[in-house]
Amino acid sequence: MLGISDLARELDLTRSTAHRCAATLAALGFLEQDASTRKYRLGARVLDLGFAMLESLGLREIAAPYLRRLTDITGHTSNLAIRDGTDVILIDRVRGRPGRYHHLEFTLHVGSRIPGYCSATGKALLAFLPHSHLDRLLEQTDLLQRGPRSLTDKKTLHAELEQVRRTGLATNDEELESALRSIAAPIRSRSGDVVAAVNVAIPWSLVPMNELLRQLGPTIQATARDIAIHVI
Repeated sequence: MLGISDLARELDLTRSTAHRCAATLAALGFLEQDASTRKYRLGARVLDLGFAMLESLGLREIAAPYLRRLTDITGHTSNLAIRDGTDVILIDRVRGRPGRYHHLEFTLHVGSRIPGYCSATGKALLAFLPHSHLDRLLEQTDLLQRGPRSLTDKKTLHAELEQVRRTGLATNDEELESALRSIAAPIRSRSGDVVAAVNVAIPWSLVPMNELLRQLGPTIQATARDIAIHVI
């Protein structure tokens, strides 16, 4: 166990900063504070991170050849993502053909965290949650204006997630950042639970989104199904 002074020294932080960080991590369940010594130890939620990482490594290995095939077919960058609370985490990506990059792609990498409400993978992962669970998550989410077309109204977001449930496809049309679009499909385990999502990132063009869905949607859904066959 470590006290605030120990944490501040090890992390090269001020005591006040170390205290704020420790309090936040304790509130999230990643740290626990001993009532008598006031020192901190790892909390139970750290185990969840470990198990999630082990599962994602297996999923990443399964999905890798299908992501490469998806990028080869479409020419666009493909991504594999899992949900962590209200965010999604990219666990694998295959870059598209040169000349099709959006500048955001140079800052994204495996391990990048993206808000779920304004990303196609996030919507694909949120849409199939039980309604009570989804409501709790959205209560914790600030719908900020990230891109020019971000959904900042929860009623509108709920309506879009309902459409994702009906069609099995989620879109991001300049909601995360200007001039970036994407289309995603959920990946289900054998139990039927949505465990991940696969998408392609599409630099903006004059092609309407409904036409992009017609062109690319079936291929993305087929990729999700091919990955799902191998998921326990």
